[in-house]
Amino acid sequence: MDLPDPVHYAVPGFIALVLAEMIVARIKDRTRYEPKDTLVSLALGLGSTVAGALSVGLVFALSLWVWQFRLFDIGYAWYWFVLAFVLDDLFYYVFHRSAHRVRWFWASHVIHHSSQHYNLSTALRQTWTGFVSLGFIFRLPLLLIGFPPAMLVFVAGLNLIYQFWIHTEMIDRMPRWFEAVMNTPSHHRVHHATNPRYLDTNYAGVFIVWDRLFGTFEPERADDRPRYGIVKNLGSFNLLWAATHEWIGIAQDVWRAPGLRAKLGYLVMPPGWSHDGSRDTSETIKAQWRSSDTKAR
Repeated sequence: MDLPDPVHYAVPGFIALVLAEMIVARIKDRTRYEPKDTLVSLALGLGSTVAGALSVGLVFALSLWVWQFRLFDIGYAWYWFVLAFVLDDLFYYVFHRSAHRVRWFWASHVIHHSSQHYNLSTALRQTWTGFVSLGFIFRLPLLLIGFPPAMLVFVAGLNLIYQFWIHTEMIDRMPRWFEAVMNTPSHHRVHHATNPRYLDTNYAGVFIVWDRLFGTFEPERADDRPRYGIVKNLGSFNLLWAATHEWIGIAQDVWRAPGLRAKLGYLVMPPGWSHDGSRDTSETIKAQWRSSDTKAR
């Protein structure tokens, strides 16, 4: 079955909404958009589109090869699309959590978190190296179950479209029932925050229930407003640095590391890990924060 990529049809809407939010921000709060930062986000989005176009054929060919070993023959009835959408979102949660906990995957994903602003243009701030980091392997189990590659491309596109609108500060909270089940701007602001309380939480794509089930949910608090970016911010608007800085950091660490075990650690351990314990991971940052918070009380 030939299915369209829904993201292609959504791009004009993305651009229109970014422009609309920029106009509102100019009237209400100009600090929500920084022109250079927005240009970097848009350029990263364009580069990601080009990189995806160059690798899509190879990824799809690999998907077809894996699919031939499927356990079941799943058709294109509407209920299979619904199930594929839900399961794809679960596997996205697994991927997203891994992208924050394994430095090799983080090297691609960090690009999306590197802006110190949080607006709709941030949603377009995407990696150029997704194929290199092998993020596509997380959806391979769905192919082995029997979901057709074209169906998975389609539902993954819907997932990506949903995630666009949650990158905003213009929306405070959705109705309570919606916040309980779905990912929302409030939940995703927490995910993009560098506050110690919020680090490595709210990995959801569409359904926040995965975070609630697996213990990674953290609500947004009025007394701890999110601060955006990464623990060590880029410090510039250099496009190439934004796209490659973590890969360069990995290469430098692996080159300098003493012994094979340390070299592998810089590839597969969490961001911030070091062989001598001289750097901070999200766990150590949180532990220090909890300790100081306890003493303050």
